[in-house]
Amino acid sequence: MRDSKVAPRLLRMFFHDCFVRGCDASVLLDSTDDNVAEKDGPPNMSLRAYYVIDQAKARLEADCPRTVSCADIVAIAARDVVNLSGGPYWDVFKGRKDGKVSRANETLLLPTPSFNATKLIQTFSKKGLGIKDLVTLSGGHTLGFSHCSSFEARLHRFSDIFDMDPSMDFIFANMLKEKCTNKHHRDTTSGYYLDSTSAIFDNEYYKRLVARKGVLATDQVLYNDYRSKFLVESYAKYETLFFMEFAASMIKLGNLGVNSHYHGEVRTNCRSVN
Repeated sequence: MRDSKVAPRLLRMFFHDCFVRGCDASVLLDSTDDNVAEKDGPPNMSLRAYYVIDQAKARLEADCPRTVSCADIVAIAARDVVNLSGGPYWDVFKGRKDGKVSRANETLLLPTPSFNATKLIQTFSKKGLGIKDLVTLSGGHTLGFSHCSSFEARLHRFSDIFDMDPSMDFIFANMLKEKCTNKHHRDTTSGYYLDSTSAIFDNEYYKRLVARKGVLATDQVLYNDYRSKFLVESYAKYETLFFMEFAASMIKLGNLGVNSHYHGEVRTNCRSVN
């Protein structure tokens, strides 16, 4: 309620956690003298709002010691921020155990803003997630903000033929270019919202893709590729369909690589193993 940036940050945290070693809260572990953890890997340097998970864990440990895992808290928090932002509600399966291993180099498995459709599909497929999951989970970008560094490659010297990505709406591309090159705004905080209603979970993200106003290349490519275009169009037209499928894909994502009692634990502090 105090900070609208928390919703996209916790949603992204859940995705980045589950996509690497499965949903085991390994993304929450701090680096140690002899190990660089996931949170210090290049794709995770911009992750924020760990304090929300820390506060929830402290409350739970006070009332129910060693009962609710950090992995479950991250999964429940992702559901709650979506729902509190106007999105769907779904029942989160509980009982995950927290992992004991976290390696920064494994974050390189995460999709990058430069991936084309084929690479995105392959990356998701390796996790047992299909094209529908890819398009649906990308809809989480209806919440949030992107720094210029993630989409600048689309705005300058895009190819030998085009200076800007021709798949972008020309006026929109020029506006982004101005935002990211203006010397008064040129700093690490400059960027643009991924959706015109960035604090509300809705289907506006897909409408913008249809209008060729996707900010990230990995977003716009979903509309440009024949394998995913019809899903983008369907979600742009039917918000209820998007909500239903998003809940289903989040449950699927939340089931990736869940630890058993033998391979995990319930951490008392989410930042370190017991």
